[in-house]
Amino acid sequence: MNPRVATKWLLLAAMLTGACAAPGPDVRSDYDRTADFSQFRTYAIMPGAGRNPDGQYDTLIGERITRAVHAEMAARGYQRSSEPDLLVNFSVTVQNVTKVSQVPRTERYPTAYRYRGGSYATWSTYTTYDTWVREFEEGTLLIDIVDRQRQQLVWEAAGRGRVTKKKLENIDATVTTAVAELFKRYPFRAGL
Repeated sequence: MNPRVATKWLLLAAMLTGACAAPGPDVRSDYDRTADFSQFRTYAIMPGAGRNPDGQYDTLIGERITRAVHAEMAARGYQRSSEPDLLVNFSVTVQNVTKVSQVPRTERYPTAYRYRGGSYATWSTYTTYDTWVREFEEGTLLIDIVDRQRQQLVWEAAGRGRVTKKKLENIDATVTTAVAELFKRYPFRAGL
């Protein structure tokens, strides 16, 4: 496997869970309000999900995400099927991010002047700005659920977060937690 592709997949999973020192992922979701979710009881992973960019083989991170998706769907009562009601797809991206911010800083300088034989002290105030530049890697995990019969997207979630060394140290737990964070936004259960 291309080392760059392997690194991309590892970084993707790592960025989504919150660590003690870092805030959790930014998660967003939406669903088709016209879809009748009570009719859905079965699912399958969409062909090609979790495969390398050329689609030639399954990746390790893709297998981890697939296992986590199976667990989340089963927890909601869905059964795996070769003729599913729903297809689940996922994708990952990792990008370098540069954030620039400015923080105001007030400085006071003592000054003195003489006037009519007296000496007077004043404090002059100047506002300057400290500029902070942070560079880091940010990953995004997208999960889509599609009504197979209509070929229509019915639910989607995206999680975006910072990739940290701590998140990479236990990749299995990181992936499981990241997928669970996205599925917290899935409000449906099989057949209900």
